[in-house]
Amino acid sequence: MLSRTAENLFWIARYIERAETMARLLEVGARIALMPSAGHGYRSEWESLLQASGTAEGFAGKYGDPVQRNIESYLFFDRDNPSSVMSCIERARENARIVRTALTAQVWDALNLAFQEIRKLERRPRSELELTELTEWVMAQAAMIRGAIEATLLRNDGYNFLNLGFALERADNTARLIDVKYYVLLPSVDFVGTGLDNYQWQTLLRAMSAQRAFHWAYGGEITAKKIAHFLILNRQSPRSLITATLSAMQQLDDLAHAYHKSGPAQMRARALIGELAELHVEEIFEEGLHEFLTRFIRDIGELSDMVYNSYLSGEAR
Repeated sequence: MLSRTAENLFWIARYIERAETMARLLEVGARIALMPSAGHGYRSEWESLLQASGTAEGFAGKYGDPVQRNIESYLFFDRDNPSSVMSCIERARENARIVRTALTAQVWDALNLAFQEIRKLERRPRSELELTELTEWVMAQAAMIRGAIEATLLRNDGYNFLNLGFALERADNTARLIDVKYYVLLPSVDFVGTGLDNYQWQTLLRAMSAQRAFHWAYGGEITAKKIAHFLILNRQSPRSLITATLSAMQQLDDLAHAYHKSGPAQMRARALIGELAELHVEEIFEEGLHEFLTRFIRDIGELSDMVYNSYLSGEAR
């Protein structure tokens, strides 16, 4: 496969996953805002979304004060924000248009439909759009695109590059979603283990569509350590850091087999899995959850750079 085609496929997946994460971040903010005391934390619940998504500087340059309505617009519709839902869906569709011959008609139709529908949403008055309606729409579109990929694409290197993009983006984004809760929403360490702490953890599970799965896996009392284990170290959890990293490693191993060559990206992915597999949740809390997540995000970023250097070329989209 041409490296440029591989790059387009890789970024289709990353943009779709990123759009879904922006929607999930907005859902976290909306749910946390329902708590009367949530705004007295390290940062307001809405400003925390900008910090976690890495868009705070761009937002401040355009809007200034972090007002809820402006943050919603910036994270969902604003084309000046390269990580907004609108920007991500447009870029995913443009990458798909370039490599239509590498996609089935069903995958293209799902991407194109999402693009057409978000343009219709953009033209509607904002007063008519409920935030929950928007976030649920994004998650439904992402699910349809993934379903079309899984149901119709050949299991070849194109499929591997798509799923590698999904896996790396999900690993990064899940870490950022967890960090929203622990670093910027909890008012102080005095609240750890309180009703507010538990409510915020449950809100995070709901925003990640993981609440029922969590109860199936653990049952009983909800605690921060159980939820952290579920979202970081549990291989049964579809959004956990170890599951996403395992998926990235599997796609890289398939590429190594297809191209008869392994390299630094495969070695780094295996090293990350080795570290996570040996880790206990108590060790994560001893290090500091925020510190662990920051290190993990850096490690995934370095793995992404290795993927780019090994397989992709040209300007990243």
